[in-house]
Amino acid sequence: MRVIVIGAGEVGYHISRFLSREQDLDVVVVDTDREKLSRISEELDIAVLEGEGGSPKVLKEAGADNADILLAVTNSDETNMISCLVAKALFNVKRKIARIRNDEYYSNSTLLSDANLQINPAINPELESAKAIIRIIEAPFAYNVEEFEEGIIKVIGFKVKEDSIIAGKTLIEFRESIKEKVLIGIIQREDRAIIPKGKDRIKPNDIIYLPIHMNDIDRVASIIDGAIRDVKNIMIVGGGRIGYHIARTMEKGNVTVKLIEKSPDRCKFLSKNLDRTVVLNGDGADRSLLEEENIGDMDVYAAITNNEELNIMSSLLAKRMGVKKVISVVNRTEYLPLAHSLGIEVVISPRIITASSILRYVRRGDILSLTAIAEDMGEIIEAGVSAQSKLANKTLSEADIPKSALIGAIIRDDEIIIPGGEDIIRKGDRLIIFALQESIKRIENLLL
Repeated sequence: MRVIVIGAGEVGYHISRFLSREQDLDVVVVDTDREKLSRISEELDIAVLEGEGGSPKVLKEAGADNADILLAVTNSDETNMISCLVAKALFNVKRKIARIRNDEYYSNSTLLSDANLQINPAINPELESAKAIIRIIEAPFAYNVEEFEEGIIKVIGFKVKEDSIIAGKTLIEFRESIKEKVLIGIIQREDRAIIPKGKDRIKPNDIIYLPIHMNDIDRVASIIDGAIRDVKNIMIVGGGRIGYHIARTMEKGNVTVKLIEKSPDRCKFLSKNLDRTVVLNGDGADRSLLEEENIGDMDVYAAITNNEELNIMSSLLAKRMGVKKVISVVNRTEYLPLAHSLGIEVVISPRIITASSILRYVRRGDILSLTAIAEDMGEIIEAGVSAQSKLANKTLSEADIPKSALIGAIIRDDEIIIPGGEDIIRKGDRLIIFALQESIKRIENLLL
């Protein structure tokens, strides 16, 4: 399969890093920035080409005549759309995926339709990031929340507290103590990820990922995390697209939302387009402003400006001033470990979210959705089981599942099965699979 990536920025780099692990892909990255291309060619051993992504000559040189997928992920919506248009009109590239941030473009189904640009899908990083943050706000006990089957099943990431019932127990001991059929898909422990077995022991500060039916979330969360509290007060710093999407969604519920934005012009837009949100013109790192707005009463503080240094510093300030849960948006991946090490509970990377959203389209097998977790060390894959799949009509114990992967749930019609070794995988099932990077290729082969 030949894949052309237009754009060598952070999103293009992360996509290229994902794709470089795929042995059967022929990938070339196109950009006008020689320095960004050098980073990719030196670190990832992927072909690069300097030039405009919308140039017919450049696309031809990149091999568009034989390309299966074009991924347009520059910072310019217009460049991305033109690249897709040229790929369609001149080279008949089968699938074109574009990063589109402008809501006016993104929501225009006629513009993106097969009759016009034929972009399938368009991915809006800010909207996807806002959805990720909203899921975490709505589950304040969670470190991370991913949705599958239209929200019927959720994979919840919990950070294990010192006094948690699960701390210090093996998986077998934990299941016996709560008498519940629960399954831990991945454990993130410092800088590594583990697919756990029954005798593996869970330690404080581990992050554990569990697939849970939506109706069972509060019950399981109360067992692992203790008392469940409602979110009533939220403070958002940054009134850009992400902040606007979050405030617009959360103000519809029984929640008080305060939004701090530095730009007076943006504040005018927010005040005009938000109904119940209190819009404040100021600096989110201003201690006196935070004290004046009763920062200590906030259940959630989300720092989501375009400045990751400000996000990290203001999040630490908010935590010190008594906020119960702190969320920070960080685009530069080299800052992610720093943010975690400083004690920020939740760190969101829009660029990694975008890259993992795109990756499902270059994977083999019936991949329905895919999410990178545990700082990109593992993946949660939602996949369909075809009649030809090597997994069809086999029990879990018979299936050749690699040790660094785990089937966390089987969805059969309206039934959610947390499986054991004797459960049978059938044609038409959908599977939630936890996998470390080294097992991805074998999982793909099993799904074919």
